[in-house]
Amino acid sequence: MTVFLPLSQAEQGKLVSAVHAAQYVRPGMRLGLGTGSTAAWLVRYLAYRNRKANLGVTCVATSSVTAQQAKTLGLSLSSLEDTPNLNLVVDGADEFDPQLNLIKGAGGALLQEKLVAVAADQMVVITDPSKEKAKLGAFPLSVEIVRFGWQGTAARIEHALGVAPQRRMVGSEPFVTDEGNFIVDLAFGQIDDARAVHNTLKSLTGVVETGLFLDIATRVVIGAPAGAAQVLEKGGRVTHPWPEDVDLTELAEILVKADPNVGV
Repeated sequence: MTVFLPLSQAEQGKLVSAVHAAQYVRPGMRLGLGTGSTAAWLVRYLAYRNRKANLGVTCVATSSVTAQQAKTLGLSLSSLEDTPNLNLVVDGADEFDPQLNLIKGAGGALLQEKLVAVAADQMVVITDPSKEKAKLGAFPLSVEIVRFGWQGTAARIEHALGVAPQRRMVGSEPFVTDEGNFIVDLAFGQIDDARAVHNTLKSLTGVVETGLFLDIATRVVIGAPAGAAQVLEKGGRVTHPWPEDVDLTELAEILVKADPNVGV
């Protein structure tokens, strides 16, 4: 099946994974909404379903960007302060391994994403096949650090791990998170012991949180442009076909029209 829209193969896979993951969303749930291009497809699809039949879900967003998208599309929003216990969070990932460990943080919201993830009973990760790695680390690891004395924190990170942190920039200005912190990215190439890296970083003064999500994800939904999805859990991997009663091309057209801010 091909989507005859100006969507890249990657975007089609993201849309497919979002639709398959939405099967885990039940009416009335307290639901965490992730951040990033894949999670944005889930928000679009849930808003579409909500317009057809009110889902009654209460959503907690993991970033100001996701909150604005959800609000614009008509989903009911709460905060983690007002809704501290969630049934489910659905979010993307920059990388995942066979043990369901993740690297997240490309969207700059890793702290809020992790706070929401650990508040949920389950975490479903939506992604495409390019994100699967035997070992994490090909994608740079994001680390959130406090702005005050950030150079010293960066130096401590390099001394402890032997990798030079690169402060994330937006043009000529440093990227600042929703909490007012900086992000530094570490290009490991491969992380042989993710838990040791995470624990070392968390022990350093000035480090707020790391983009390593270990033992948090419940399952990973891997979407393919053709419509099928693989669902990876600790017990193995199962392939799910595209729902026969859903026209993928028609659905994509509807979602793009409702929210035209779609990657290509």
